This record gives sequence, C-alpha cells and structure tokens, in this order.
Amino acid sequence: MNIASLPKVELHLHLDCSLSYEVVQQLNPAITYEDYRASFVAPAKCTDLADYITRAIKGFELMQTKEQLRLVTLDLFKQLQADHVLYAEIRFAPLLHTLGGLTPVEVVQAVAGAVEEGVATYGVEANVICATLRHYNEAQSMETVQLVEQFKGTRIVAFDIAADEAGFPIDAHIKAFAYAKAKGIPCTAHAGEARGADSMWETLQHFQPSRIGHGVRCIEDPKLMEHLLEQDIHLEVCPTSNIQVNVFDVIENHPANRIYEAGISMSINTDARTISDTTLAKEYNIMQHYFQWTLAHFKRCNLEAIRHSFAAATVKEKITAQIETAYVAAMK
Repeated sequence: MNIASLPKVELHLHLDCSLSYEVVQQLNPAITYEDYRASFVAPAKCTDLADYITRAIKGFELMQTKEQLRLVTLDLFKQLQADHVLYAEIRFAPLLHTLGGLTPVEVVQAVAGAVEEGVATYGVEANVICATLRHYNEAQSMETVQLVEQFKGTRIVAFDIAADEAGFPIDAHIKAFAYAKAKGIPCTAHAGEARGADSMWETLQHFQPSRIGHGVRCIEDPKLMEHLLEQDIHLEVCPTSNIQVNVFDVIENHPANRIYEAGISMSINTDARTISDTTLAKEYNIMQHYFQWTLAHFKRCNLEAIRHSFAAATVKEKITAQIETAYVAAMK
C-alpha cells in the first residue's frame, strides 16, 4: 500500500509552524540549514507544549510583510501538493503578524489572497481558520473573531483558539466564542492536549465548537468519549506532535487507535509540519506501522475530515467523491 500517494485531507495545520528551509532561505539568506534545524524544528521530546511552541517564534518573525506572508503560504501549498493533500484548512493567528506595521485586516487580506493564488497554482483546495491565542485578552479575541466575520465569503471560514492550554484559563475568550455562535461562524478549539479531559469539558461547554484540535486526552474519561460520539464532535488528532510535547511518552501509548475503535469521528493531521518535521504521509506510516492501520482506516478518517471540514457543500461533495474513487481503486 503506497500511503504517500493516497489522497488526503488535513484539518489541523499551523501556517507559521510549517516553513520549509527553502522559504526560510528566501526570506533570510543568512540562516544556515543548521540554524534552521536548531530554531525551527523541535527535538523528538520537548519539556511540554510551551517549550514546543517556542519554535513558532522564528516562523512568525519572518511573516511580517504582505510578501513574506504570500511566500510562506505558497510554500505550504507546495508542501501540500507533494503530500497529495486534496483539501486543507490552514490556521494562523493574524495578530502575530502586525509587528512590522501591517494592520490585522491587511494581514488577513494577504493570507486570503495567497491562498487563492495557492489553490489556482497547486490545485489544492484550501480555507483559512483565524485563531486567537490563550494568552490574549478579551479585546484581542474579539478582534480576531470579528476578522472572520469581516472576511465572510472569502477563504476565511472559521475561528479557533490555540497556544498554551495549561497556562491560561478560558475566561478571556468566552465572549468571542459566544459572538461566533451568534454570527454563525464555525469554530474549532484546541483542548485535551496540554490539559486533560476537564479542559475538553470546559471547552465544549463554554465554546461549543463542532471540532476539537487534538482532544486526545478524552481517553481519560469514558463519559467524555460517549459525549463526543453522541454529539458527533470531530477530533483533529496529531500523533507526532503529541509525543513531542510529552502528552504521551511513546507513540505505542498514543490513543489514536483506541479513539478510532470507539467510533469517535477523527482525522490524522500534522499540526506543525516544520516543528514536528513531518508530513501526512509520515503520520499515516506511523499509524500503519504501530497500529496496523489499513486503507479502510485512512479512508474513514479522510471522509470524516471532509465531512467535518468548514468547506462549502460543493467542495465537500467533490473531495468526498475523489477520496471514494481513489480508495476503491487502491483497495482492489
């Protein structure tokens, strides 16, 4: 089974954590490959999520002009095409990219425009999720969700909350998620990674997202797993990064397979292609090698991913048909 060439859907992918060495060199020729590996790529084991996230700083520092944002976005499309991704949702925190004088609106315009260019150039369908960050205040969260509203009808389709889940409470973000709900803005939310099942309950109760970024700590609470199944909440699972941030000690103890077997809707994702030094093909190989996943597993995860995506109905239909056709052929 040639996993690398299978069509794939990716829902959990951070733009500022996925810069290839090629684009970093383009943006700053002084950075050597050794510098790049040391600053942009995390070790196999970090102390925790906060330690892992420090590698993103070098990424967003190089994404402070319209042209830098364009080049990084197009670079990611090139990676997605090489990984045989049919549809991707790319997330980023717009307010991180205002250090060079761009306004948040200009930042979102630049990324939305680059995504349009990427779709046309590389043939990968994609949309954008704007993220607030755990350490942001209420005003910053509101500003971020209102950017999603302002760009309705473009490639900007949803709202997320990311960053250090264990270090910051949800209080400052309740208003922004309530605003999203009132305005009909789709939401996902990072939870159940750096903190346990209680974080997921809290997130589901106060934010009411249709998806959870990571969510793997649900395995600690059978009632939560039942709830996810009953409510059809989709988990965006990122195996390699979970091991790197020390959520689980070794890949053999990762609960992705148990979550799958419980019938919970889930997909396999990279999270941060550069920080985790991974691709979807690598993640699929891990699931195949350690958990004996077959084509049927990957087919179901990809169909669940596109079903729970924030894409338009016509895009969902097209991608679903492409997955069905490719997997039927591969299973012969």
